[in-house]
Amino acid sequence: MLPDPNSLYGPLDPAPDAGYEDAPPRMGFFTDTSVCIGCKACEVACKEWNGVPESGLDLLGMSYDNTGALTANSWRHVAFVEQPRPAGHRGASADVLGAPVDAGPDRPDDAGPQFLGMPGAQPPGRGSGAEGRTDFRWLMMSDVCKHCTHAACLDVCPTGSLFRTEFGTVVVQEDICNGCGYCISACPYGVIDQRKGDGRAWKCTLCYDRLGAGMTPACAQACPTESIQFGVLDELRERAAARVATLHERGVPEARLYGHDPNDGVGGDGAFFLLLDEPEVYGLPPDPVVTTRDLPKMWKRAGLAALAMAAATVAAFVGGSS
Repeated sequence: MLPDPNSLYGPLDPAPDAGYEDAPPRMGFFTDTSVCIGCKACEVACKEWNGVPESGLDLLGMSYDNTGALTANSWRHVAFVEQPRPAGHRGASADVLGAPVDAGPDRPDDAGPQFLGMPGAQPPGRGSGAEGRTDFRWLMMSDVCKHCTHAACLDVCPTGSLFRTEFGTVVVQEDICNGCGYCISACPYGVIDQRKGDGRAWKCTLCYDRLGAGMTPACAQACPTESIQFGVLDELRERAAARVATLHERGVPEARLYGHDPNDGVGGDGAFFLLLDEPEVYGLPPDPVVTTRDLPKMWKRAGLAALAMAAATVAAFVGGSS
């Protein structure tokens, strides 16, 4: 099989490519942000099961999001996005259960901020009715390592600390990580991070120990709305496509999938998402590409340049001696 043009090497089936024979089906996450209520149960469950140190309570001034981003001490990050109006959409917007509700009248661009209150236990508009809603809405998403098909972090790791599991996921073996940081700059999503005072790289393992025991990852097990769904990746992709079709039928045309396409710049993600707006709104790159894609061309050009310099040097010495 020819290498994929978006990868340094390898076909699209990561576990057999890594040398596993009779590998189980590839496993992954499908995160449906349309039913995320921002409870952060996934963050807590991840920390408790994996022994991830507490990351403190930082009042970032960014809504109720006090984690900020995925870090070495936050392997799950629940993003809170407050929108003054659905971008590019003036009609219906989705409540947390996916039902269409009226987005309300347009407000002038110079209108001041409005207090949205704490996210409630009920879907927006359930208590006051659609007519009582403004053109503000919450977008929430539990972010995590994408477990890319073509993972640049694997390509650049010099010690083999990062490895591909039989489930197609990517795991860091912290006991042999030398803290070089190459994987951090190689990740197109900015997922991997070094722990202060430690220096080693840390990220989501998709609960590799639980998978080996036939258990569901801790975050998916704890999610009360099933926003985080775990299972065979091909089945999750079918389920996600059906969910998008349902939302479109309900008048939510902005619903879309992110990271599900095996033909994208990373060969598809093992953890993909249903979004209700552009990826940039959630802090995701719109068109991620494996950062090691161009390395073969770069090394080839560097080699040709070195040969040309060597030939010029030899020619200079030969010409000078004659």
